[in-house]
Amino acid sequence: MFKRRQFSELLSRISEDRNKIQVITGPRQVGKSTMVKQVLKETTIPNMFVSADSVPKENTSWIGEIWETARARMQFNKDSEYLLVIDEIHKINNWSEEVKKQWDADCFNDINLKIVLLGSSRLLIKDRLTESLAGRYEIIRMSHWSFSEMKEAFGFSLNQFVYFGGYPGGAQLITNETRWKRYIKDSIIAPAIEHDILITKIIYKPELMKRLFELGCSYSGEEISLTKLVGQLQDAGNVTTLASYLTTLEESQLLCGLQKFANDKARKYNSVPKLMVYNTSLLSALSSSSLENVFTTPSVWGRWVESAVGAHILNMADELDYNVYYWRERNEEVDFIIEHNQQSVAIEVKSGRRTTNTGLPLFKKKFQPKLSFVVGSRGVPLEEFLSWDLSSLFD
Repeated sequence: MFKRRQFSELLSRISEDRNKIQVITGPRQVGKSTMVKQVLKETTIPNMFVSADSVPKENTSWIGEIWETARARMQFNKDSEYLLVIDEIHKINNWSEEVKKQWDADCFNDINLKIVLLGSSRLLIKDRLTESLAGRYEIIRMSHWSFSEMKEAFGFSLNQFVYFGGYPGGAQLITNETRWKRYIKDSIIAPAIEHDILITKIIYKPELMKRLFELGCSYSGEEISLTKLVGQLQDAGNVTTLASYLTTLEESQLLCGLQKFANDKARKYNSVPKLMVYNTSLLSALSSSSLENVFTTPSVWGRWVESAVGAHILNMADELDYNVYYWRERNEEVDFIIEHNQQSVAIEVKSGRRTTNTGLPLFKKKFQPKLSFVVGSRGVPLEEFLSWDLSSLFD
């Protein structure tokens, strides 16, 4: 069975002396639970794996009961160490306070019970971890699957990856596009919004959230003001509401609004956002076009290519803690600006939509980036770039 990079990282961490809670985060259906179960098969540490998926959200005491079960099994078998894994932990109300209580009790009583928690994306980190568990955890981030992973695990070609994206659960369905689209919408998009987001966040207009996501995906790769989006959505409320919902979709690693790169922070955060999906599966599943129609229309295919490049950058940036922007000055633009430690890398995608890249020299002259290059025609080949580990850009 294919093992993602995080497999070795988690196996190494649980082998260390008990020191921190290990938290596995990432969007729905990227293999978090599968990866952890692979680790459990390899480790020699006695363990138990439980899921809070079907536990009533009000039943916070369930966490303490599971914890006591793990302690009892450890004591009965006279184990020197034990590993408890709790999946879907974010679905329990006030889970972080109970985890803190149990973890601190084990620390006080010198109980060598190691803990791994699994939850959805940055929603988990932002809302609970930093509030109650500061200093007690480490995060292992799992992003959407890359081209290299889909190619190695499922034999995806470049064009298949650009269109079908990186959800492993749908890989066996791509020969039947209708069935594949239904799977992405029913098994990934709907649960991600209706369950993960609505359980974790207070959303006053759930239908608006869904429509914003669907419309936003259709604009992937394009700059569009929130005011214009308000005009296209019924009962949209105000721009502030849409901005808040777009932030939530970004925290869920579904859709984000890239801000314009500028030296002035205020200008960055008040700019017109450039919408970008985290996985081109989302763009394709909600489109009425087929792979054949998209691929044979250069201007349309160019938008899918740019979205694939953007998704690769966003997912790696999330793992590496990089910032991602776009840049525009009048009619000159650069598709993606990656920022880290006050250094920047400028990337222009040269595709069927746009064949010139006069904005890149202008950006280079104005901001002196560490690197600036083209992905696509007469630049870094698309297949090569989608295989890059972007951490090397700042070496």
